[in-house]
Amino acid sequence: MTSRQFNKLATRVSFWLLVAVVVVIAVFPFYYAVITSFKPSSDLFRVELWPSTWSLDNYVQVFTQRSFIQAIFNSILISTSVVFIALLLGITASYALGRVRFRGRTTVLLVILGVSMFPQVAVLSGLFEVIRALNLYNNPGGLILSYTIFTLPFTVWVLTTFMKQLPMELEEAAIMDGATPWITITKVFLPLMWPAMATTGLLAFIAAWNEFLFALTFTLTDSQRTVPVAIALLSGGSAYELPWGPIMAASVIVTVPLVVLVIIFQRRIVSGLTAGAVKG
Repeated sequence: MTSRQFNKLATRVSFWLLVAVVVVIAVFPFYYAVITSFKPSSDLFRVELWPSTWSLDNYVQVFTQRSFIQAIFNSILISTSVVFIALLLGITASYALGRVRFRGRTTVLLVILGVSMFPQVAVLSGLFEVIRALNLYNNPGGLILSYTIFTLPFTVWVLTTFMKQLPMELEEAAIMDGATPWITITKVFLPLMWPAMATTGLLAFIAAWNEFLFALTFTLTDSQRTVPVAIALLSGGSAYELPWGPIMAASVIVTVPLVVLVIIFQRRIVSGLTAGAVKG
């Protein structure tokens, strides 16, 4: 084996070893959560890569709690509402910012990007006062409003970048045919923007599904809480017991749908994120 072939082989082996390390670091916590969710209570603190005993007791315990089932429905309702509102406002705003020329357009985009940089805790108190003034405390509307505020800037930014890449001839042809701006958006641009919309919609859904701080602050009763808060408030048989098994089972239950969605839409996500990266 020549020196060049050895260096090439060493580079390839090093690359795949690095990939293996990254995969293990990323996947192992989820794998350990899955196997822990199937362990009986007596084996929870026994460190093993493959359980010696399998049990569904943790899942049964989680699904017998009505508050957790209600939390799942709350999260589905709130997350889908946030995605719908964010995409509706985002597609119209991206048309205005990406296709209409007006003074201060760049400034508006920078302001939108700057809003997304604020941490949640920095606006928590002010947003709490707004939600209380609107009588949305302990109401799904309060979470939908707060989640939309934080997902909309990213949605507008990505859709505007994608909108700018669409050929101007399409819009000119639609105008010549007498199409209004709304017809142009829905009939001409919308079919071409599915990759970007799938990307932003899925990311908005994941953000709303996993959000914890606002859900904990703006809800009070079990009937209005979302999944992350419901998992955090799972209780054991006594005040001194921390139910790791049910917590892991609940975490797996709410994580699997997200994994499935990413697998289904992975091609659209990649094409949406790389849209406009290469011209020509």
